[in-house]
Amino acid sequence: MVRIDFNRLRFLVIDDNAHMRRTVRTLLHGFGTREVYEAEDGAGGLEAFNHYSPDIVITDWAMPIFDGLELAQMIRQPTSNTNPYVAIIMLTGHSEKKRVVASRDAGITEFLAKPISAKGLYQRILNVVANPRSFIRTKSYFGPDRRRNVNPNYAGSERRKGGKADVIRQQPLLEKAKTPVG
Repeated sequence: MVRIDFNRLRFLVIDDNAHMRRTVRTLLHGFGTREVYEAEDGAGGLEAFNHYSPDIVITDWAMPIFDGLELAQMIRQPTSNTNPYVAIIMLTGHSEKKRVVASRDAGITEFLAKPISAKGLYQRILNVVANPRSFIRTKSYFGPDRRRNVNPNYAGSERRKGGKADVIRQQPLLEKAKTPVG
């Protein structure tokens, strides 16, 4: 089993609901995190992202100024910020299939529906820390590889079509967050 030293990770929690931010912060502190930054809307979230350089962003979908989807699209612009590869977890009450697909297509790394549980949040964090997905760059998309099943013979409707895609392998955050031995 992988043990994560949460004290080595920086989180940014963006949600317009102060109670939800407090709940997520409390869970993260319970996991051992000490650096949790917060913002109450997408604009403040982007500013905090650029200022604090978090390892993981946890964002709500529906927020004022611009929403979590727009925020993710801004973060995923390879030339406009310091870390377009950051892990982004969408934490939302809007869990319809079309929203999950839209999140995936905007470059969201993981999706978690509200109400949240400690186990669900921990599992999403573990996924992004221990099993980071490669990033894909095509003419129309930059973000985590949307495929979870790496079957080269897949022929379904979600099969990547079109031109060449650059694959950018990601270093696991696990090295940064590994519990020291000894």
